[in-house]
Amino acid sequence: MKNNRRDFLKLASLAGLGLTGTTLLPAGTLAQVAPAGSKNRLEQIRRQSARKYTQRFNMCGYAAPKIDTVRIGYIGLGNRGGAAVERISYLDGIEIKGLCDIRPEKASEAKARIKRPGHNPQLYSGTTDAWKQLCDRKDIDLIYICTPWSLHTPMALYAMKQGKHVAMEIPAATTVEECWQLVETSETTRKHCVMLENCCYDFFELLTLNMARQGFFGEIVHGEGAYIHDIGDSLFDKTKRYDLWRLKENAKRNGNLYPTHGLGPICQVMNINRGDSMEYLTSVSSNDFMLEQLAEETAAKDPSMKEWVGKPFRGNMNTTTIRTRKGRTIMVQHDVTSHRPYSRIHLVSGTRAVAQKYPLEPRIAVSHEGWVTPEEFKKLEEKYTPPIIHKLGEMAKQIGGHGGMDFLMDWRLIDCLRNGLPMDMDVYDAASWTSVGLLSEWSVANRSNSIDMPDFTAGAWKTNQPVDISLTTGGTTTARNAS
Repeated sequence: MKNNRRDFLKLASLAGLGLTGTTLLPAGTLAQVAPAGSKNRLEQIRRQSARKYTQRFNMCGYAAPKIDTVRIGYIGLGNRGGAAVERISYLDGIEIKGLCDIRPEKASEAKARIKRPGHNPQLYSGTTDAWKQLCDRKDIDLIYICTPWSLHTPMALYAMKQGKHVAMEIPAATTVEECWQLVETSETTRKHCVMLENCCYDFFELLTLNMARQGFFGEIVHGEGAYIHDIGDSLFDKTKRYDLWRLKENAKRNGNLYPTHGLGPICQVMNINRGDSMEYLTSVSSNDFMLEQLAEETAAKDPSMKEWVGKPFRGNMNTTTIRTRKGRTIMVQHDVTSHRPYSRIHLVSGTRAVAQKYPLEPRIAVSHEGWVTPEEFKKLEEKYTPPIIHKLGEMAKQIGGHGGMDFLMDWRLIDCLRNGLPMDMDVYDAASWTSVGLLSEWSVANRSNSIDMPDFTAGAWKTNQPVDISLTTGGTTTARNAS
């Protein structure tokens, strides 16, 4: 088992460099081996961000054939994966066929979390290619990936090539090259590649999205999002994440490592990739004032952690600003070490109104004179709450997953597959939202100079249609509590 885990980590390292043999890029476009933060890696970011591309097939708005019963295989069963298995088991119209984790005990624990009868998944574990055996099965429609970041793309690529739709945790990739690979493979196989951005299904984010659809804000001018969440201590906790994989990311990259929680909902409000497109960004990071100190304090208690002392940790606060092709602006922040209240900011500012949540409670204003009263807010909430919350909101709260948004995300994914509907978050969203974090590294390293965003839609954003949250089609998937 010790050798298998060592091989697994080696695979993760290769995956982060795009060297797992899964690329569809033309010869000569793949990066050479380049340590994160090196000049070579930064040059690769710049070069791949400017890549020209001809679309093979437009996955935005694509309705794959209906699947009456969605058969699912899970890869990665730690904190996120185990909870995802439990949530999905409340849904009708699904079958959990396989569970995979390098650690056999995690696969067994995930199976024990299934809340309803009728599922008898086969367990895969202990070898570096066990996940491939799962993907190779002919009786699986969807591969759900909750592994460390560097494994997301190679696993997604392999699964799509085996004829599977893919849903994967954020971020979708660790290089811009991988973003292009995801786009090309999804278009070539015509398999959905969905990044599981749960914050797009938070109740207030859905409320503001529907308000924007109904014209409440007027023209959207500016949006803000963030991931401000003090997880500094947990980065050094060996029991929290397998092989300290997230600490490793924070020790080798400097930029916005985790942009999509705040960015995704704002992109949907602005119809990014569906009528507008991110054009360029600029990014600035503070110095590290906290992680090195945490490394020293941890090493003083645990000598095995001394390897982290003196590492070039990323700056504690990163601020990235984006301009869209229609002249809108977006600010996204990242800080996972400061002792600040949790915040995703979520600010939507238009020509007629503004809305904001975090770190305070949600609020709305229609003038500079202040926020509307609680009574007025409640009336707006009643008027603009979208159908998905009316239909499943209370059940989502009961089942849980970050207040219910995880369950709404899973329900919507399955309902779209079962009804042959386009995905709310397609491969272009996965690639573009993820690439903001990668391009931020280049900007930070170049005195906050701007860098052009890749157009993963190859110009199709001009005619792609906005996300449909009306539930006028679909909405047929039922769910039941364990009781």
